[in-house]
Amino acid sequence: MTFLAIDVGNTRLKWALYQAPHPHAPLLAQGAEFLENIDKLADGAWATLAPPERMLGCNVAGDALKRRVQEQMEIWDVEPRWVVARAAEAGLTNGYDHPTRLGADRWVAMIGAWHRSLAQGPARPMVVVMVGTAVTVEAIDASGKFLGGLILPGHGIMLRALESGTAGLHVPTGDVREFPTNTSDALTSGGTYAIAGAVERMVQHVRNHCGAEPKCIMTGGAGWKMAPNMSVQFELVDNLIFDGLLEMEARRFDD
Repeated sequence: MTFLAIDVGNTRLKWALYQAPHPHAPLLAQGAEFLENIDKLADGAWATLAPPERMLGCNVAGDALKRRVQEQMEIWDVEPRWVVARAAEAGLTNGYDHPTRLGADRWVAMIGAWHRSLAQGPARPMVVVMVGTAVTVEAIDASGKFLGGLILPGHGIMLRALESGTAGLHVPTGDVREFPTNTSDALTSGGTYAIAGAVERMVQHVRNHCGAEPKCIMTGGAGWKMAPNMSVQFELVDNLIFDGLLEMEARRFDD
């Protein structure tokens, strides 16, 4: 039973077709489109795709984008289903004040990270980082309870905010330096160390709260940019949201 996983972010739509709705199922095809190009999917990348029999998606770009994606899916006889965070699912408990208001991408990524960690050994506290248009830094204790998380701007938003809010300041791409000696390097280094500092602080909070060293997993389109500048040990994962969607769909399918 083929399964289509869709991740609609703030900038791009990513999709992956699997042979079955289960973790470790063979990947049949995958791709990505910028949001302005998603109306071309039905006549483009999806036109020759084997029709999926089940679908589960994660969307943070709003209802209008979701409707546009569903219009592209009309070439298949498949029910569009979208994740809404729950109070508990797939072994995780949602500690948000209002569980359904937690961003779907954050919830799905945490489920993917939790099961990835369990496959490697006993349950332990975790810090889950997504680096994209925005950056999220989530804390999970060893029982699988989401304790809370941070949201901060990604590199691009930080630089555009400085450019628009500071007279005469332009933001050409620089390099990350310990001691920047030009404006471009100062801006790039500042953004990078701001994100790294948020991760380090959350790791410290989890360590103190749980009395154990947390496992740190990082994902997101800009995760590779952060990798050389992190002071905490971490695992860099390409498609954590797809991992989470597979875990969630496997349990829904089995039910």
